[in-house]
Amino acid sequence: MKVYISKKIPEPGIENLRKAGFEISINDKGSSLSKEELTAACQEVDFLMNIGQAKLDASFFKQCSHLKGIALASVGYDHVDLAAANAAGIPISNTPHVLDEATADVAFLLMLSVSRLAFFRANQVIRGEWKDFEFTKDLGTTLQGKTLGIFGLGRIGLALARKAQAAYSMKIIYHNRHRNTEAERLVDATYVNFDDLLTQSDVISVHSNLSPETEHRFNAETFKRMKKSAIFINTARGKIHHERDLTAALSAGEIWGAGLDVTDPEPMTADNPLLTMSNVCVLPHIGSATLETRTEMVLLASNNLIAVKNGLKMPQIVNKEVYA
Repeated sequence: MKVYISKKIPEPGIENLRKAGFEISINDKGSSLSKEELTAACQEVDFLMNIGQAKLDASFFKQCSHLKGIALASVGYDHVDLAAANAAGIPISNTPHVLDEATADVAFLLMLSVSRLAFFRANQVIRGEWKDFEFTKDLGTTLQGKTLGIFGLGRIGLALARKAQAAYSMKIIYHNRHRNTEAERLVDATYVNFDDLLTQSDVISVHSNLSPETEHRFNAETFKRMKKSAIFINTARGKIHHERDLTAALSAGEIWGAGLDVTDPEPMTADNPLLTMSNVCVLPHIGSATLETRTEMVLLASNNLIAVKNGLKMPQIVNKEVYA
């Protein structure tokens, strides 16, 4: 059995596949493959481990219908046409849970960095602009005792809530499609409607999946509903916020600041006006970027492929209906 890995991964993932008897080929060019390159690379293999957000659309599945399984090294699967995968009979797996703490750490990092204008002040030092002690210039804002509103309170949102509550005694409110009674018990979270989330939160942190329902959910209208002192954090998917509307809201002072680990598009171009704003911190989608987390991700992904090779169902499956 042959497997193609679309980007370099930590060695334990490769060793796990090798021990299971896979013949392995890897994209070692150091950059993402185009859809055409990925399709071509899959023609002579049985399995794909997809690293990153390459579009696996109907055209891909039509040309790669011979694949026996695809393992995504990500939680999100909005870049995969699941209907086309089902039509081709290809099971798809993802890697939830193993990156909860790492992603919550980045949301916490962004929240704190924005509140203290940390990226802007650090860049002042780099540019040689730190000349004197300024007592009232470019002041940040405290997080202590503030209200953290979580849009999509699942495992990652709960991990962030725990950190924010422990470090800054923050009050937790949230909005989900369905109530999370476990989170309500563990961190005394309060369920609110979407409008109350906007109007009551001092910080809003996004942890939902990208779907037609959530795409551009945070836009000009919603930013106007938020507190002028509010901070917006997104570590989920860039398309959940409307980037031009976010830029306009920050420029107009409709919200206080923003921290992004995801952008639209990705990668963000160097001339994006958000990068020049003192109250904005942008990271290059590093939510899961620790050695430990990325290793756990590829071990989970490889174990899903090994299961299929051994005639078993994928333990972590996102399109269960394929087995029907």
